[in-house]
Amino acid sequence: MSTELPPVAPEVLAEAVENLTARLRKKLDAATEGCAAGAVLEADGTVTLRFGEDALVTLRPGPAGTLTTADQATCSCLLAPRCLHRAAALGAAPLADTPPEPDPGPAGDPTAAAADPTGSTEPAASAVPAGPVGATVPATPALTAAQLRAAGALWHVAAEALAAGVTAGGAVVQAELLRAAHTARLAGLIRAEAAALRVVRGLRAAREHRAGQRLGDLTDAFRELLHTAGLLAAGSADPALTGTARRAYAPGGSLQVHGLCREPVLSATGYGGVVTHLLAADGTPYSVSDVRPGGLARARGAGSASVALGGATLDHAGLARGGLRIVGATVSAEGRLGAGRGVRATPLPGSAWTEQPAARLFARPAAEAVAALLADPDAAESTLLGCDVTVVGAVGEHLLVRETRPDAPLLRLLPAHPHPELAHTENLRRIASYPGLQLRVLGRPDLDRTATLRPVAVGPVPGAEHTLRLPEEWLGRADLGYDRLQGAHFPQGAAAPVPLPAAEGPDPLADSPLWRVRRLLETGVAGGRRAVAEAARGTESLAGASYAPLRRAGLTAAAELAAALAAEADRRPRDVFGRLADPSPDGYAWAWLAAATHLAAAERCLIAASWAASPSAVPVSGR
Repeated sequence: MSTELPPVAPEVLAEAVENLTARLRKKLDAATEGCAAGAVLEADGTVTLRFGEDALVTLRPGPAGTLTTADQATCSCLLAPRCLHRAAALGAAPLADTPPEPDPGPAGDPTAAAADPTGSTEPAASAVPAGPVGATVPATPALTAAQLRAAGALWHVAAEALAAGVTAGGAVVQAELLRAAHTARLAGLIRAEAAALRVVRGLRAAREHRAGQRLGDLTDAFRELLHTAGLLAAGSADPALTGTARRAYAPGGSLQVHGLCREPVLSATGYGGVVTHLLAADGTPYSVSDVRPGGLARARGAGSASVALGGATLDHAGLARGGLRIVGATVSAEGRLGAGRGVRATPLPGSAWTEQPAARLFARPAAEAVAALLADPDAAESTLLGCDVTVVGAVGEHLLVRETRPDAPLLRLLPAHPHPELAHTENLRRIASYPGLQLRVLGRPDLDRTATLRPVAVGPVPGAEHTLRLPEEWLGRADLGYDRLQGAHFPQGAAAPVPLPAAEGPDPLADSPLWRVRRLLETGVAGGRRAVAEAARGTESLAGASYAPLRRAGLTAAAELAAALAAEADRRPRDVFGRLADPSPDGYAWAWLAAATHLAAAERCLIAASWAASPSAVPVSGR
């Protein structure tokens, strides 16, 4: 059984690769591949990797289990620390998450804060309060010279990485991104650094052919990185672009919050735990999370762990169906409640979903809630949507339901966490066997798919006859990640027949000719600039009949942007000596970003339309 390598801080890996000679850099990808299989965990907690007879790399992680300084990775060869063995070992290690910001207590003493419920390094955008009508809003401070330089450098390496693609985006390209990302963080460009780390992780996953890796996710990560770095390099000082350090907590005063549900958290970086969603009396969402290294085992067990907040005596299962009165609360920009020393919490009786404040989540049509989320994508990841639905049945991987409103669309339910060891998939499969069942669903809309909801909890519909029969102690809801639905929880007898469609119905996103633009963008991410140029020179060139469906469907801008991208990819002017006259990838990166940004906006419009009307009313363009 191979030993897992300890995570390495991005700047440590970047420095190790930067110290290599040009000759050694060419050998780095081959040296990195497979070297982790020979890792050995020693009795003192260090990890060793042997390269031949004369080179032994030793990794000594710190108390947090992470390599955060260069001297924690050593090699016994004569070239160390500028050796290929040390850089290869660090390159094979997973990237560490950015260290979290502490949750300050009332006197400024740092205390242990609630961990990031997703395990990601995505920062929260700074909140900019709006002034009263007619008031003068202070101008946003300009970027400093250091920030402009850092943004420009990050744009350049991101453009180079895009031009290289996955096939040529090896350890050297990744290290250049990591170096630029670290410089951006030092300059205070937190969101740009997070976007660069997502791209590096995506490149690694694609090159290693990991299970669950999607080229579309890496394409979106490149779009976010180029968009952020490009605007910052141009001088935009929008706080939403610069970002703030993750989990920066601020005083929240006195709060009274009521539990909605809990859900397991399982991240790709080895973190596991639980997040419990709460709602204040005014409808403001909050959450309490407990996420630490531990993976699946911790995600399963944390659902009944004690809540580490102000001396509260509840566990997460009790908090999800109870409430808290909090004095001296500390709150992050995303609504996470911190555990500072001055926080005091007292348990409150729980309230059902039929009572306020939870009842207002189910009061408006899902289309209105989704439209609000599409207008604020940064809030969409943590916002839950409620609706009452009637189960239609399972088709393919989806559970089809229909919202109980006139002319409501057919919605697709997918597991919030598809891991087979978690309860989501099994619970949805059992629900699918009861067509006609009426459900109250609380979930997170998937804004990358047509009319798709990922439910985290369900409950009975008030006043409905054919609905769930849950135990009284569950307080009218079942957490799909932890509570397992049994036969006794469902009504006896058959409901009114619900016709199961032969297919899921038209998908305005999948049936739109926009897939041609996405295929072009993903071709560029996978194979780089050369692959886009070769596709443009193929039998179905972008300027030819292949993109006529875009124009026929009225998507003229998409067709023109795709053609411009293909032309720019194939533009390689050379001087009289055959050398490239313009080797900069900037023009290609801007053309790719323009097409990607337009595609994202067009897809969001189609997704919004799929929530707003029944399938027959949604326009579907030809392919």
